[in-house]
Amino acid sequence: MKEIISIRNIRKTYQIGEEIIHALKDVSLTIYKNEYVALMGPSGSGKSTLMNMLGCLDSPSDGEYILNSLSVAKMSDNELAEVRNKEIGFVFQTFNLLPRATTLDNVALPLVYAGFSKIDRDKRAKEVLESVGLGNRMNHKPNELSGGQRQRVAIARALVNNPAIILADEPTGNLDSKTSVEIMGLFEEIHKKGNTIILVTHEEDIALHAHRIVRLKDGLVESDTQNSKITTYKTRIDSFN
Repeated sequence: MKEIISIRNIRKTYQIGEEIIHALKDVSLTIYKNEYVALMGPSGSGKSTLMNMLGCLDSPSDGEYILNSLSVAKMSDNELAEVRNKEIGFVFQTFNLLPRATTLDNVALPLVYAGFSKIDRDKRAKEVLESVGLGNRMNHKPNELSGGQRQRVAIARALVNNPAIILADEPTGNLDSKTSVEIMGLFEEIHKKGNTIILVTHEEDIALHAHRIVRLKDGLVESDTQNSKITTYKTRIDSFN
């Protein structure tokens, strides 16, 4: 299996006044192509800091990070931005959609930064919206959509650049139970098509959709196990019927 992420002895410290916070103390982790991994941990465990590292939103204080054969630990902010746009699709709890833009324009936005023409942007955005079941909502604005539909738009935007990795931060945090199950079913489909998915969550039932669960505590990896109780969309949706 091909390694898509390899981090070795990653540390992250922050200084607040005279106090030094050790957010990540010595974390090593390998994630392979087409894995489906959940990162879990209580508040203060370091999972948000690790997510920021994996997503190239922040740089480690020490250690090595290889992403898809690129050494990114010491990259400049501009270099990190370029890697983010090419390699990673982000899905956030709060959707992060532009309120005045249509669904189509929201999804096409990463392609603007990638230098695609308007015709090519719209073509690709339409394809991805169709794939998440929103082909009939392309001209709607976020306030005209349900929470589940907004998260589908966010997922389509994450997919539009054909990224190597989908990084989902609490993607069901603002959704009701039934809609959460539907969104996790969509992640299942994306995973089956070959994407690597990293899911950050504090909810055990959401983490059980992943095939591997990495638990953090006090800035260290507490456990890293294969999930023997994988929850699928079908088993969860049956519980609502």
